[in-house]
Amino acid sequence: MTDKKIPLNIYAESTPNPAIMKFVSNILLVPDGRSYELNPDDDLSAFPLAARLFTFPFITKVYMTGNFLSLSKADGIDWQDVFHELRDFMYNYIITGHPIIDSENLPQEVMSSEELPDEVVTHSEPSSDIESRIIEILDEYVKPAVESDGGNILFRSFDNGRLTLSLRGACNGCPSSTITLKNGIQNIFEKMLSEVKEVVAEG
Repeated sequence: MTDKKIPLNIYAESTPNPAIMKFVSNILLVPDGRSYELNPDDDLSAFPLAARLFTFPFITKVYMTGNFLSLSKADGIDWQDVFHELRDFMYNYIITGHPIIDSENLPQEVMSSEELPDEVVTHSEPSSDIESRIIEILDEYVKPAVESDGGNILFRSFDNGRLTLSLRGACNGCPSSTITLKNGIQNIFEKMLSEVKEVVAEG
């Protein structure tokens, strides 16, 4: 009896950010829980799929994590006109065995997240028990909902009750992100960690 390969399936989902479309796969695209946010002028030698996506002139940013990619488009382009083309391209690219990430060319891991290249998306290193607890709450209670909308949210700093977060993927520039911060995330922290008095997005 031979093992059967799982048929590849890719579908598109709209996000709260009208400039960003989420493309979801039924297979893992980015291993090890890592996330990457890429721009056309980044070093894309480790990201061949993203490099190919940037050959579409209307793609301005690629955010990738887990089993999905969030693509940002230029103004003046309607997703309805291009998402079928993008989905078919990604399907054919992956199904023919082309690499999504070239692990040999990935930036070397470093101890401090502050020293990671810009395209590698991760929490800032916690420096206290409270900051570690903040990251735990974000990962358990906030991140799943944010990822379902094609985005990510990351701990940046905590100082005098003020929690600063970084919004990535579909959350970055989303019209509803301020509401999410104030009405959603801040309410969670008010109930679970009273030391957090205010939640803001980094500038």
